[in-house]
Amino acid sequence: MPTVSLCMIVKNEEKVLARCLSSVKEFVEEIIIVDTGSEDQTKEIARRYTEKIYDFQWVDDFAAARNFAFDKATQDYILWLDADDVFMEADQRKLIELKKTLDPSIDSVTMHYNLAFDAKGNVTSSLRRNRLVKRSRNFRWLGAVHECLVVGGKIFNSDIAVTHKKERVDTANRNIEIYERRLTAGEDFSPRDLYYYANELLDHKRHHEAADYYIKFLDQGQGWFEDNIAACGKLTDIYMHLQDWDSAMKYSLQSFKYDVPRAEACCRIGFMFLRKNKLKQAAAWYKIATVLEKPKENLGHINHACWTWLPHLQLCVCYDRLGLHQLAYEHNEIARTYIPNDPKVLYNKKYFKETLNIDNYKKI
Repeated sequence: MPTVSLCMIVKNEEKVLARCLSSVKEFVEEIIIVDTGSEDQTKEIARRYTEKIYDFQWVDDFAAARNFAFDKATQDYILWLDADDVFMEADQRKLIELKKTLDPSIDSVTMHYNLAFDAKGNVTSSLRRNRLVKRSRNFRWLGAVHECLVVGGKIFNSDIAVTHKKERVDTANRNIEIYERRLTAGEDFSPRDLYYYANELLDHKRHHEAADYYIKFLDQGQGWFEDNIAACGKLTDIYMHLQDWDSAMKYSLQSFKYDVPRAEACCRIGFMFLRKNKLKQAAAWYKIATVLEKPKENLGHINHACWTWLPHLQLCVCYDRLGLHQLAYEHNEIARTYIPNDPKVLYNKKYFKETLNIDNYKKI
């Protein structure tokens, strides 16, 4: 059975570190904690779990810190986490089973990264990341901010999830300040830097600047295709916010250059037609979203609503306005299978029953 080193970089994580380490301690033989300048009880909490705590002088470079942590590992595989990540109980059990069954020829194991949730705890946004890597392959981190782990070889896509439970709000400006110090120093940004700096600008509601950097990123033609698709989606959202509908449509359609259509883009296009009351066009795009196959192995962001209930709920709106009440009712019922207690679908169900005498309609 393979052995595992957990490698983490931390700073001022006293509120969440114990939660993270407690969720994974039974899976790993070694815990490496690299502290980049904590001023709270982070190190004291870490000492409850490991003696292998190292200081690293912060140099505005996340990849450098993570590579330093990886270099301290001694076990067969390296697992990495952030302090505000956690393995839920079901995923802890899957981790133990993975360790028992892992093929030693595997170089990297990807896991889901669940980022956002609805009021019921259902995952609304997720992606995949390479989480467990063979130490002997000496995979390295690249990128001062929003760093990525560059892997190769035989990769296994697991069904294990890491759950992100962000608690801190005092780091909101950290990344954008690093980027802007680099810009001030005259550094040329890589395509990846352009994309993630644009993300930071968008997070700070600097919409025009964000759009400029997303366009610079796309125009270079060197980005990862998932980032290209995401940039098109973000540009669409920016231009819808700015009410520049032609540009919004342009970038939704441009996303199709990089891969097969995604439900997120189809729903955005459907929304743009719906707001113009072009109901048939809106319905057509929402219908496409309902028949697409959700990507299973991609590492990009997935908005799960667009792949499940959202296009059906919007089709209910379109078909009702078109006078196709049976179809409207049917799509509301499909949406209800995903979000059975949602106020919107319950209102629609009552509307069809009381206003349209839906009990006399064909049942689905």
